[in-house]
This record gives sequence, structure tokens and C-alpha cells, in this order.
Amino acid sequence: MRIAIPLANGKLSLHFGHCENFALIDADPENKSIIKHDIIDAPPHQPGLLPVWLADKGATVIIAGGMGQRAQSLFEQQGIRVVVGAPSQTPEEIVGHYLGGTLQVGTNVCDH
Repeated sequence: MRIAIPLANGKLSLHFGHCENFALIDADPENKSIIKHDIIDAPPHQPGLLPVWLADKGATVIIAGGMGQRAQSLFEQQGIRVVVGAPSQTPEEIVGHYLGGTLQVGTNVCDH
């Protein structure tokens, strides 16, 4: 499992389309552990680019604070599971909670 998390200042960026970079975390869902953690710079923002770009990087899940409905559909078309409403925490905290089934998600903070 490869989890993508949009970042700003080392924590989850509330709007994925305007993040500085992404954490790409390889995780073992059976052992609930992080195997590998990379930070990569986000490409320049272009509508519809990130789902294909992250799919090419092997992402299978994206965890975001907010995401528009069109973007969610584009991620799902790439076979990437979308989780929205996550809190602004570090990638390790978010993935730890996600793997443990304790990630508290709230309202999608994106309104488009």
C-alpha cells in the first residue's frame, strides 16, 4: 500500500491541490507499519494532473483535508482510494491512525 499525503510545512495541507509537496508512504496494512517514507515536490498546479501523477508514483490511497468532487472522481478513476476530512497532522501520525483504524475524519474542507 502506498499512501499519498499532501503537505505544507511538514503537516497535512488542508487543500491537496495547493500543497508544497507530498509524503509517499509505503505501508504494510497487515503489520500496521510504515516501510518507507519519501517526500517529493508537487508538480505545478494544473487541474486534473495530480491523480495521474500520483498514480504513476504508485499511490493507492490519498488522505487529504479537503478535495473537490471532480478531483475525487479523477483519483477513483486511477484506482486511488480517497479519504477526506483528515486533520492537519504529520504524515506518520496520519498513517499510523489510518492503519490502526483510528483516523478521525471530519468534514471535507473543500467546497468545490
